[in-house]
Parts: sequence; C-alpha cells; structure tokens
Amino acid sequence: MSNVSPSGPPMAASPLTRAVLEIDEYASGLGWDKPARLFALVDTAKLRAQAPGLVSTADDAQVSGLTPIEQEEIPRNKPLDKFLGTIAWPDSVAGCALTVERLMLPPSAETSVPEGLGDKELAKWVATHPDRQEVRMTVAVLRGGARESAIRLREKDSPTEVLTGPDLVPGLAEALAATFA
Repeated sequence: MSNVSPSGPPMAASPLTRAVLEIDEYASGLGWDKPARLFALVDTAKLRAQAPGLVSTADDAQVSGLTPIEQEEIPRNKPLDKFLGTIAWPDSVAGCALTVERLMLPPSAETSVPEGLGDKELAKWVATHPDRQEVRMTVAVLRGGARESAIRLREKDSPTEVLTGPDLVPGLAEALAATFA
C-alpha cells in the first residue's frame, strides 16, 4: 500500500505516480458507481508555457509533473477495448490515464471458475461470488513506456489504502499504450 497523505501524493513519487494518485483522488471525490473516465496527460511546464492561466502557479514544485486533462465522456454503448482502439493522441499528449470501476476476485478464486462460461455468464458469476471486491482502478501510461496504476477497494475507501504499482493491471496498461501506436 502506498503511503499517501490526505493532502496529496508523497513528494518523492514520480510525476506519473503523482498524476495517477491525483486522478484517483479526483474520482474518489465523485463517489462510486460512476462511468469510466479518460484523461490526457500533458507536461505541466509545457502547458504552463502555452496556456499560463490554465495551470496554477501555487505549487512550483509540481511544474516538472504531468497535468491530467479529462476527456469527453466514454460512450456507454461501446465496449471499453473497442473504444480505446479508436483513440489517437496528438504529439502534445505525453501519456494517458483511465479510471474504471470493476469487480475483482482474489487469485484463490481462479480455481473455482466454472469452465465454458461466456462473457455475460462469467460477469454474473463474479458479481455473485462471495469473495468479490469492488475496486476503482486508475491506470496511466506514457509514450515512452512508463506505467503506473492505483487500485482502491470500495470497502477500504481511504487515500491511505490505495495500492500503487506499475504492473497491477497489465491488460489495461497494454490497451492504453496501444492508443499511442
């Protein structure tokens, strides 16, 4: 678990980790049961130079960081993987991030998954499993390949209980990285 203070991410964190935790905190403030949200990540110093009024000058320590910019709402009638396949970012975007809520099972539940289930049947099985956890995942990637993730459990909805790491949601990180291909 990361050690995040209620006042924000730790100062020693990388710019990508700070951006992921900032997005996680933003999503947390909106509450649960929300649709997925997509963010462009732009270099804060470049953004400040191009649009000085857009970035706060209150914290000069964050100038070397990344600024998340929320994009238009993700269409609900299109599967997330198909939607991500339609995205192309301009060169000014250094990276992107997505926050999405899902149900997860512990690794120990893998052995009890019934064989032959389709996607809908599997989703229903997971939704009724007694060990399921509701989670909010925030995953970010940079053009250069760096990745970071944050996972927040609904039952431990606290900034001090957010798990971070580059490889927590590898499939989603791959899908986001493909938007830069």
